[in-house]
Amino acid sequence: MTTIHCQYEGSLRCQALHGPSGSSLLTDAPVDNQGKGERFSPTDLVATALATCILTVMGITAQRHGWALQGSRARVEKTMTRSGRRRIEALMVWISLPDGLAADQRQLLQRAAESCPVKQSLEGAVAMTLIWEQDSPPAPAQQLE
Repeated sequence: MTTIHCQYEGSLRCQALHGPSGSSLLTDAPVDNQGKGERFSPTDLVATALATCILTVMGITAQRHGWALQGSRARVEKTMTRSGRRRIEALMVWISLPDGLAADQRQLLQRAAESCPVKQSLEGAVAMTLIWEQDSPPAPAQQLE
């Protein structure tokens, strides 16, 4: 179990303290919801959690197989509802893997990304689309363990 302590600081800003590490972050309400937008909003953190979870789970898979994954990128776009209750309507994530990975390696990394805990937790509540970018053709197949 992980504990995170959160405190309202005023002016629609909160501070969160990560219990295990002691690291902290601030959030702001977004400009389109009466805030200053000077920090990540709480819903921005949800989008960030999805993208970083995808990269982390793929990193675990790559590390297990001895593959280099440094330079992989994820860009996430968050869309909020325009009417009714304010909530995240959709998250679109563009994922770019480094050159030199074989098609079977990319496929295994994609399966890992689809199973990331954040994506699994949001499934059914938020529309999510993963878009796999490919800058160059994959390298010849390498032995998978």
